[in-house]
Amino acid sequence: MTEQKKTVLVVEDEEDILALLHFNLIKAGYLAECAADGEAALKAISVKRPDLILLDLMLPGIDGLEICRRLRAADATREIPIIMLTACGEEADVVTGLELGADDYVTKPFSIKVLLARVQSVMRRKSNPQSDPESAEISHGSLRIHPGRNLVQVDGTTIDLTYTEFRVLEALAGRPGWVFTRYQIVNAVRGEDYAVTDRAVDVQIAGLRKKLGPCGHYIETVRGIGYRFLEGL
Repeated sequence: MTEQKKTVLVVEDEEDILALLHFNLIKAGYLAECAADGEAALKAISVKRPDLILLDLMLPGIDGLEICRRLRAADATREIPIIMLTACGEEADVVTGLELGADDYVTKPFSIKVLLARVQSVMRRKSNPQSDPESAEISHGSLRIHPGRNLVQVDGTTIDLTYTEFRVLEALAGRPGWVFTRYQIVNAVRGEDYAVTDRAVDVQIAGLRKKLGPCGHYIETVRGIGYRFLEGL
């Protein structure tokens, strides 16, 4: 039985970029729909729910952040994967978009190869969520994380982590490739509205990297945004 093609909605007001993305998505085996502004995007989504949205943040009328906010607020669209398309220098908007629930971002000018890899990666994560994150072991190379036992091992050696360090590592490693803002890391560890500074998160990450030794480089700093756990290790 032939697998049904996934639909990607591209929301972009620059005609050249829109045409480029449409062509390469079709070439990569996706069905591609296009929208040149926010209103057209919301209308297209209401008619046919896409499997993923490539969303430019700087749009005429309803901007990308507002679209993201509306989609995440509605039950019917809450789970649609969103990859933001951003210009250099829009770090604040990237942080806001991630905290609104976007799954990833790609900065213009971008490599088509990288963008398609991100699309594939986000779709794979959405279609294969961990069945039982409370008990499932997380493995990356020589790193083993046992959530139910609060146990971390590198090359078979147990690593002594604080509660906070363990929760930070669990959050990042549980979603490899996802970019977490510092605010999101705080929420994952302590819950919403827990008062902690960005500097405190950076200190936790620095200590965690040091304790992980040869696996410390798995945690990547995303400049101006936060952190991510490297994928495919």
